[in-house]
Amino acid sequence: MTGLSYYNEEISGRRLQLLKELVPGLARVAVFRNPMVSSQSVICQETAVAARSLGVTLHPFDVRGPEDFDTAFAGIQRDKAQALLVFDDATTIAHRARIVALAASNHLPAMYGLREFADDGGLMSYGVNFAVLFRRAATFVDKILRGAKPADLPIEQPTKFELIVNSKAANALGLTVPPTLLALADEVIE
Repeated sequence: MTGLSYYNEEISGRRLQLLKELVPGLARVAVFRNPMVSSQSVICQETAVAARSLGVTLHPFDVRGPEDFDTAFAGIQRDKAQALLVFDDATTIAHRARIVALAASNHLPAMYGLREFADDGGLMSYGVNFAVLFRRAATFVDKILRGAKPADLPIEQPTKFELIVNSKAANALGLTVPPTLLALADEVIE
């Protein structure tokens, strides 16, 4: 077995850290997770470790499908969460426009893992650039077509992540993006 992973262990903590840099006094963060996606349990654990070191309390909400969104956002308001961290899965990706709209209407800063969320009006995303990842996958195909055994090719972890900041969304939330965060951003959506 060989291939490319789109996840790296440090990414969960980094997402939370970037969100904390943008939201002054951040102490309570809601987390959208899907308990049906087994890999998210590891992501939750890593995020919890980062949250403790950053002095942030996580409020997890199980979101199995779009029917859970309204209940989750009601719980977020009840728990007085100050921001939202959305874990990627088929449901959140397929319904990203609705999640982004609900976060905006609830005046909730949110961090996402895919740039498409920021492109759709979300505040911020930090994750792998899939175009780069797909180009890298072509090198695996080339090696295999030239006779390499897939079992001899190591699974690669991403090493480059991109930060996308949507300044229009930040302005709508009354947030000022610090210059240090703007300097880190690979792209700022105006």
